[in-house]
Amino acid sequence: MEATRAEPAWGVDSEYGRLLDVLLCAPDHFHWLPASAIARATLDRGLVFSPDDARSQHAEMVAIYEEAGVRVHLLEPDPALPYQVFARDSSINVPGGPIVTQCAQWWRRGEYAPVIRFYQERGVPIKEMVTAGSFEGGDFMIVDPGVAAIGTGEERTQEKAARQVAGWLEAEGWEVRVERIPAHFLHIDVLAAILGEKLAAVCVEQVGTGFVRWLEEKGVEIVPVTLEAALRLGVNGVCLGGDRVLSSAESMDLNARLRALGLTVYDPELSAFTLGGGGAHCLMQAIRRERVAP
Repeated sequence: MEATRAEPAWGVDSEYGRLLDVLLCAPDHFHWLPASAIARATLDRGLVFSPDDARSQHAEMVAIYEEAGVRVHLLEPDPALPYQVFARDSSINVPGGPIVTQCAQWWRRGEYAPVIRFYQERGVPIKEMVTAGSFEGGDFMIVDPGVAAIGTGEERTQEKAARQVAGWLEAEGWEVRVERIPAHFLHIDVLAAILGEKLAAVCVEQVGTGFVRWLEEKGVEIVPVTLEAALRLGVNGVCLGGDRVLSSAESMDLNARLRALGLTVYDPELSAFTLGGGGAHCLMQAIRRERVAP
């Protein structure tokens, strides 16, 4: 009789191992705020936020995760935290489990509380908590097991906090590159995303040539995304594992390029969120993946 394979511990060692468990937050209290250049442009255009669209689009995304065999976990929505729906930012995950972060804007600062409660109530040991300054999960990108990039634009993730997290990981043998990004992009996942093993979407017009060269030296194939597309969250995808990517209908250029490479792309409409400054990657935190390191 074949033995049942034990599931890995909580945490992740890559952004491309098969996604097993994902952390989301229902958009019960979400509405647009001038949280970024993208959101400010939306508000300046006089567009009207639709709670019904946000609920239906989020539900479609949840259904895709479930149909892909991913267990969906939900944070408890707090009415004081309208941008809590972007579950990427309140924690990050590494092989040893979650690191609780510290969001920068006043309307996000309290997001540490529900994410701590979530992990504690499920018996998931918290590895560390950021204390040196603001640090948001959208600025953390695992390139390969033991190799990570941390974006810092100071508006959201401050360099002191980036160096604190880098120091914890480097003490465990990681290679960590702290990458300065233009402040108005807020997070590195607006400019770059790991979408498969040795595969990344990158807005090469805006990241430094040194960063692109660093990725290429790691053997990463670059799928270029234009600045215009990046400003519509056109980089912001999620690898589900097994050559499957969750993107959004708004990321048409990226989706076409990925399909041309033979990947399966799920692209629900997420305009209620992309107009508010966050895409598919911003809406999730991977809390368990199949390990890819030996």
